[in-house]
Amino acid sequence: MRSNDLSEIRKLDLFKDMQDESYDTLMRGAYVQNFPPQVELITEGEFCDFLYILVEGSVELVGEWNDSETTMAIIQPVSTFILAAAVKDAPCLMSARTLEKSRLVFLPSTDVRAGIEADNAFARAVVEDLAKCYRGVIKNAKGLKLRTSIERLANYLLKHQKKAGGAARFQLAIEKRRLASYLGMTPENLSRAIKSLRPYGVVIDGAQVEIADNADLTVLAKPTPLIDDSQM
Repeated sequence: MRSNDLSEIRKLDLFKDMQDESYDTLMRGAYVQNFPPQVELITEGEFCDFLYILVEGSVELVGEWNDSETTMAIIQPVSTFILAAAVKDAPCLMSARTLEKSRLVFLPSTDVRAGIEADNAFARAVVEDLAKCYRGVIKNAKGLKLRTSIERLANYLLKHQKKAGGAARFQLAIEKRRLASYLGMTPENLSRAIKSLRPYGVVIDGAQVEIADNADLTVLAKPTPLIDDSQM
């Protein structure tokens, strides 16, 4: 494994407070692999043999039922995913596939569970990470159940405008088909929602987003930290 991969992973909240010896032991069984786009890494329902760490690229987490699928999350580097399944030694509740050329680190689940037993700081970090994920699920469910499709889109755009440094123009991070799925819409509903935002100064042309009046859009979206703040 590259030394810069190890140093970037070490900065993650999950690992940063571990004892050096514990971290070295955990990483001893890890290995790195590069993947092209559209490779299935995890199949829903299968047991989780690894904790995955995305170092480069992007990964889509997908839920499947009755020949349908929906985008649950888009993972960006550097971050872990499928921690709960790795801790519980349980079947994965989602599939995962690469969206672009991606570089991943595989940590054997057995080593993760042993690390929890051996290192108190790591155990606390796992609890905090799982608590954060649980709260994220609740916030996402509230957004889907309590907001209209237009409000969900408006809040998504405000959040990503903030990530873009508040720029009036920025690029959508994912294609519209996946964005519709993530927001709980059909592509047709997303298209209608985009048109409905034009009176609020929002123009989306392809992947290019332009927000002429942030204040107008904020009045429509009514963002709240109890749904939209990822740090709470």
